[in-house]
Amino acid sequence: MKKLSLLASMLAASLLAGCHMLPEMAGADSDPAESAQCLSDVPSLTVSDCMLGAWVDFGLAAQRADKEWRENILEQVEGDTHNDRLARAVVYSWSSQGKWDDAAKLFEADLSAAPSELQPLLRQWLNGLEARRKLLGDLYRSEASRRQVSQERDDLAKKLDALTAIEESINSRNQTP
Repeated sequence: MKKLSLLASMLAASLLAGCHMLPEMAGADSDPAESAQCLSDVPSLTVSDCMLGAWVDFGLAAQRADKEWRENILEQVEGDTHNDRLARAVVYSWSSQGKWDDAAKLFEADLSAAPSELQPLLRQWLNGLEARRKLLGDLYRSEASRRQVSQERDDLAKKLDALTAIEESINSRNQTP
């Protein structure tokens, strides 16, 4: 009975150890370059299982990031490769409004160089950027229209005051015999 118990314990221990080793064994078949790409600060255009997820994470990071993070990433992507330019486009699209035009130009120039699996995401980001640019333009036009209408109102008020003064002058002349 003791031998059976000991044998069962050894079998259970080996099974547990075997299960514990499974993730390491599965990772042994994966490409080290792909693992590095999945963990990189700046995603790659190299097609892999984690490419799309890495770009989504990068886009979210750019959206939530502070100025220091953006500056650090921009230093990393100063090159002129499609990958660097698209990464800059993502960072610029969530930077100040002054960088939105640069982001749109980079997206438009390099979107077609991205893998087909990534293009819909990049196009969605470009469309979102264009929508924000349009809203900002509409806001500026609306503000300009508001200022113009306000100026016209002030001009009309001055003319009305002048007409009122003329009318009062005419009325005061008519009342004196």
